[in-house]
Amino acid sequence: MTKQLPPLFRDKMMDLLGEEEFELFLSSYDQARSYGLRVNTGKIAKADFLEKSPFALEPVPWTSEGFYYEEGERPGKHPYYHAGLYYIQEPSAMAPAELLQVQPGEKVLDLCAAPGGKSTQIAAKLQGEGVLVVNDNHSDRVKALVKNLELFGVRNAVVLNERPERMLNVFQGYFDKILIDAPCSGEGMFRKEEDMMQQWERHTVQEFAEMQRELLGQAAQMLAPGGTIVYSTCTFSPEENEAQIAEFLDKHPVFEVVPVTRFEAGHPDWLREPWCEGDYSPRAREAVAGTARLWPHRLRGEGHYVAVLRKGYGVVAGMDEGTVAGTEKGTVADFVSASGAGARSGREALRGKGRAGSDSRVSLEPLQAFENELLRSEPFAELRLVCYGEHAYASPANLPELHGLKVVRPGWYIGALHRGRFEPSHALAMGLRMREAKRALSLASSDERALRYLKGETLEVAESEIIRDPEVTKAAKGYCLVCIDEHPVGWGKWLDGMLKNEYPPGWRWT
Repeated sequence: MTKQLPPLFRDKMMDLLGEEEFELFLSSYDQARSYGLRVNTGKIAKADFLEKSPFALEPVPWTSEGFYYEEGERPGKHPYYHAGLYYIQEPSAMAPAELLQVQPGEKVLDLCAAPGGKSTQIAAKLQGEGVLVVNDNHSDRVKALVKNLELFGVRNAVVLNERPERMLNVFQGYFDKILIDAPCSGEGMFRKEEDMMQQWERHTVQEFAEMQRELLGQAAQMLAPGGTIVYSTCTFSPEENEAQIAEFLDKHPVFEVVPVTRFEAGHPDWLREPWCEGDYSPRAREAVAGTARLWPHRLRGEGHYVAVLRKGYGVVAGMDEGTVAGTEKGTVADFVSASGAGARSGREALRGKGRAGSDSRVSLEPLQAFENELLRSEPFAELRLVCYGEHAYASPANLPELHGLKVVRPGWYIGALHRGRFEPSHALAMGLRMREAKRALSLASSDERALRYLKGETLEVAESEIIRDPEVTKAAKGYCLVCIDEHPVGWGKWLDGMLKNEYPPGWRWT
């Protein structure tokens, strides 16, 4: 593969690394790449997963939930993948979200989120508490982002499809933590995805550097004082890494670099011509030594760059510490529906304007009936029920007004209130725990019916196999939560020994 590397890239890396280090770097392209998965601790404890894991796993040193698996394994072709028990992820890509040090209850933004690997990692750390806002401005990539969040069973996420500059007024000073996994030239992915080399030759580093500069500036405005930004790329280019951080620090003196000591240090000496021509302050040059580089010839993973930035408590953009965009901190604005009509919290919601152009109440009685019949507790009790038309969502309570933004998911999608009945969503099933359902079927992963269910087939299921709460409901018929080894994978409808499959066609095992 080394012969395929773009000549300009080879020359640049030789200049930056020096001959001896460059030869070690070059040799990594002829070595086998590493494969990784990350356990979804939002659904299963790490120890419990390791006890039942069908794969030979070895810990990833920088991520407590991350593991290497052998190249011959196929974790994407196991029922546990469809239960959302893990995410298949390149090992070095696990580092940025780990360094963000997310705590339950925080308000977190993943600014360039698709396809959602780092978003699911953040969600697991939040443990269902706080707010996760995930955004990607590419509409075609947002679908994968939504699916991965639903697969992981995330309850407290809002999905946006916006240009970051349009988010500034809504989220000024709002977030405790922000992850910027920035669009980049992708030099660190050459070994993993060889077509990245052709893309590298078509796009200039300067194109990406301008985007990264804007993203950092926008994130700075959305971060609360005392908050943290983690900036990461999967490229080696100092123009997109050390130069971005040095320039950002000079423009935003309220920020400082939190040194990362786990990996090799960033390179202040690379802030030089012909690669980085800026006039950087001594403070900024010294600070970039606290950023980190993950090298494929130094660890089991691909190339990555990470910087941890902390915002101080100085006065920023004319706002003092007690105000955010003219509003007292902690003020919660009512959620605004797609039509612009406000939604009330509790058991009542407004539906957006229909074809007739008039607003009308959406009755939540079918949803209440479903809860009474199927759920042991209300899993969205701490969330706020809102409706977009006939679609019901459980939205995080402490959101500012989202009016004017492209909202793909205002929260956990619960289901549709359609013609006087409630149709539960697949996302609801994936976000539940088996203990929360009054009717459930748990198939062993070794049971051939588990695979047949994931393929969308109707199953023969004896009434005695339906796990149900006899004190509340004696009937086995109707919706039941289908699980594999007690982990939900979807809905089924049971009647007279047959389980009608409700597994979505787009999710089925192929």
